[in-house]
Amino acid sequence: MPRTVRGAIPSPNIWHTPHVYELENRAVDPGDTAGAAMRELRPWRGATLLDIGCGTGYHLPGYAAEAARVIGVEPHRGLAAAARRRCAVLPSVEVHDAAAQDLPLPDASVDVAIARWAYFFGPGCEPGLRELTRVVRRGGAAFVLDLDASRGAFGRWFQRTVPTYSAPQVEAFWDRQGWQRRPLDLRMVFERRADLEAVLRIEFAPEVAEQAIAETPGLELAYPNVLRWRFF
Repeated sequence: MPRTVRGAIPSPNIWHTPHVYELENRAVDPGDTAGAAMRELRPWRGATLLDIGCGTGYHLPGYAAEAARVIGVEPHRGLAAAARRRCAVLPSVEVHDAAAQDLPLPDASVDVAIARWAYFFGPGCEPGLRELTRVVRRGGAAFVLDLDASRGAFGRWFQRTVPTYSAPQVEAFWDRQGWQRRPLDLRMVFERRADLEAVLRIEFAPEVAEQAIAETPGLELAYPNVLRWRFF
């Protein structure tokens, strides 16, 4: 069986180093600023919630604490298996090996869909957006949380690592799709310096990572994000 489902877009970090990405998940947004912003727009208590690109399922138990049903989809079969193991004792959670552009769900079956740093960079994600239009019920909402590459040192390091990325083109794409946006000033807060350095090394090209490490004292760094959403 192939390691990934058909049409999967490779992830440069979690696919290769899930143990380090786990450290990143633990460090990002300790105050749950992103979750509060999403719930303010469309609460998910008692809802059916879809996590697109759920990885090893880090966020699934938190969603299950409020949502009635939680569905994770992940195109990397090994990560999806880890997510199933993580949520084995949670009967309201299910995880599927699937890509965002081919969701194994009926029409109008989801109240809230969330993609955190997964798949939705902008141009090229039209098939996934069409799937959201199909599976999200009327009155539901979809959220895309992503790095804001136009702001801060983190954005600068990202742009050096991915020089083909154009923040203006990405913004123009989302404007054309009719999505709204809100900048979020998130943080990463680590327990150990070694963990911070390991995360920077999976996020950026080697020479950029070493510069980022040199520019970042202590255990904390700013992580500028943008929350995008659409109501259905």
